[in-house]
Amino acid sequence: MIYKCLIKKEYRKNMEKNIYLYIAVMAGVSYLIRVLPLTLIRKPIKNQFIQSFLYYVPYVTLAVMTFPAILSATNSTVSAALALVIGIIAAWCGRSLLSVAVICCAMVFITEFFLV
Repeated sequence: MIYKCLIKKEYRKNMEKNIYLYIAVMAGVSYLIRVLPLTLIRKPIKNQFIQSFLYYVPYVTLAVMTFPAILSATNSTVSAALALVIGIIAAWCGRSLLSVAVICCAMVFITEFFLV
């Protein structure tokens, strides 16, 4: 495997012995993250601030994962940034998701055609 050349031999031996322990700890942590909110919070949340915070968490998570991918998906950061700006403007003007995607793809194609 590739990681064998990157890790020292003594660490690699310990890791190979404890791989099931690492997997079990990872599974336990993932399970607790999903189960603890269900068991600890049984009453409806009445605090308006917490409700609004929890409402926007999925959108922020999606934006945080998508934004770096947009800037690194093309050959040039300039074409990616330009497509991002054009896409934001098109979405702000009420265009559909498909038309925004097509406009952004066309902008990247045109920009990279002239840059490269």
